[in-house]
Amino acid sequence: MGYFERALVAAILIGAGTGFVGALVVLRRRTFFAQALTHGTYPGAVAAAALGVSVPIGAAVASVVLVGVMAGIARVRHQGAQVAAGIVLTGGFAAGAILQALLPGLPVRAESLLVGSILTVTDGDLVLAASVALGSVLVVIAFGRHIMFSTFDTAGYRATGHREWPVELLVLGLTAATVVSALPAVGAILAIALVAAPAAAARLVVPTYRGILLAAPVIGAASGVIGLLVSRWLAVAAGPSIALAATGFFVLALAISKLRGLPWNRVAIPVETAEDARTA
Repeated sequence: MGYFERALVAAILIGAGTGFVGALVVLRRRTFFAQALTHGTYPGAVAAAALGVSVPIGAAVASVVLVGVMAGIARVRHQGAQVAAGIVLTGGFAAGAILQALLPGLPVRAESLLVGSILTVTDGDLVLAASVALGSVLVVIAFGRHIMFSTFDTAGYRATGHREWPVELLVLGLTAATVVSALPAVGAILAIALVAAPAAAARLVVPTYRGILLAAPVIGAASGVIGLLVSRWLAVAAGPSIALAATGFFVLALAISKLRGLPWNRVAIPVETAEDARTA
């Protein structure tokens, strides 16, 4: 397999995986959390590059720490999820920038850590992306009713005796794994575009929870392929091109929703779907 064919496979796998998990992120209003994770894993990626190990490994270690930090801060009295995400976002990215400045001889260019380099992905990166995508689907199949119930009726979920934090931690874990798998292709800064934009676009034009879970991966994969092809055609960086393609899908979906008269700031869930979730 040539480098461009490998990049196409990576674009499809990463685009579909981030789109699928991004649907959960957007519907649960955790986009700021996801952004904090994308930026917060930067010091882990820098440290891994300095030690000569795989960048996703360093980012994965950092993401585990960050999820624990965010979950801990969010449970502190008078604090909350937004405060936790803000601290991790700024602190993590600042730590990465300082660490990079202290280690000028990194074997990996800073630009590749920030915006990715999909043309240089390895077979290991493909395996990681495929594993994360498949694992995310299996998790949603296994716990989908609980995730849906807690997403759309938090008070009802608690009233039935369920604890919300395990679901929140599960979704955060999926988000962290997805961000790590996307880093080699689109970097620490642009990963949020593939997590949020395809899901937000699907939410604008698809009225059901399950429909969004199906549409978002398709839009994500299409964004990856189109962005990669455009980058080759125009001889520009692939990461920004993929991010712009995902943004373009969101703009197109926004225009379609306006033309159809659909509300773009919420998703309509059929009554029978919500009832099914309550019986989980």
